[in-house]
Amino acid sequence: MVDNVVVILPSLDPDYRMNLVVDGCMERGFKTIVVVNDGSDKEHSEPFETAAKKPGVVVLKHDVNMGKGRSLKTAMKWVLENRKDAAGVVTVDGDNQHHPDDIKACAEAMIERGITVLGCRDFSEPQVPWKSKAGNNITKFVFGALCGIKISDTQTGLRAFPMDVLPFLCKTEGDRFEFETNMLLEMHSASIPFSEVKIRTIYEDKENSTSHFHPFRDSFKIYKIIFKYVFSSLASTLIDLALFFVLNLILSRVITGNLSLLGKSFSAGLVVVFLSTAGARIVSSFMNYKVNKHIVFRSEAKNTIQKYYALAIIQLCVSALLVYLISNLFGEGSVLRTFCKAVVDTALFFISFRVQKTWVFKN
Repeated sequence: MVDNVVVILPSLDPDYRMNLVVDGCMERGFKTIVVVNDGSDKEHSEPFETAAKKPGVVVLKHDVNMGKGRSLKTAMKWVLENRKDAAGVVTVDGDNQHHPDDIKACAEAMIERGITVLGCRDFSEPQVPWKSKAGNNITKFVFGALCGIKISDTQTGLRAFPMDVLPFLCKTEGDRFEFETNMLLEMHSASIPFSEVKIRTIYEDKENSTSHFHPFRDSFKIYKIIFKYVFSSLASTLIDLALFFVLNLILSRVITGNLSLLGKSFSAGLVVVFLSTAGARIVSSFMNYKVNKHIVFRSEAKNTIQKYYALAIIQLCVSALLVYLISNLFGEGSVLRTFCKAVVDTALFFISFRVQKTWVFKN
């Protein structure tokens, strides 16, 4: 059943375990295995030479290290050009952390379900290295809170993809470890479904010392879109709060007593809060829109400004109403109202990210 699924194995400076993975896949019935030498040095050439002698193994090479993401895309492009009749591919790591039976199970589930399948480990088990456990928990929270993606193993390298998904993945940004995160974000945004299969949790090296993951560099790339969104929102928020404070201070002295509109009476406090919120938001929102469209989400979608301001109007009304209600409970004053606004808008921040990514700026 899996003889028509291509195994993709990217590797940098491997040891003997790489060929254990290759042999295990061959024993489970995989006929084509694409190994990518991602610029390994001469001292680590022997595992690739050994693999190249095995039937059905194709070794591709990068002259210099280009990253795991680029290696995966190099192999996927090769499959699209040379194995057009394949049912799909399954990506694996070369450190023998994926049991051959689990590799086969993911490939079979992909064929049966017709969608992408992720092989997910149990990070609560004691053999999981602390940095892997911490990294997965942080990313899982970010995926859930900001992106609305529920996934139990965000770092898994064992993934099975149908052939029709490969062209989409080849266009996904990222050349290193961030590619594996980006593909999940982009697949979710494009409504490309994926499911999970539980796999064994194997760590032969407790500290995961052979990993080529650089905590600071690669973490920044993984969370780059979120960092840019945070900085964009922070700059917009600072402008918004400063303008709100100034407008609230001025309007509080100008508008006093109850005001009537269409036969209804409104308190001066409500009017001041609403006008201050609206004035500040008009200026800050346009700047935020431009940054989010062209820098954060890099969207080419049409009608984004209409969607953005529809969302902004709803946020404005919710923010103004909540600030008014909360400040009435705890007292009046420009400083207190500004503090209440900061708390309210922080909560709305998480909701706004998800709406902007999945609706406003969705390509």
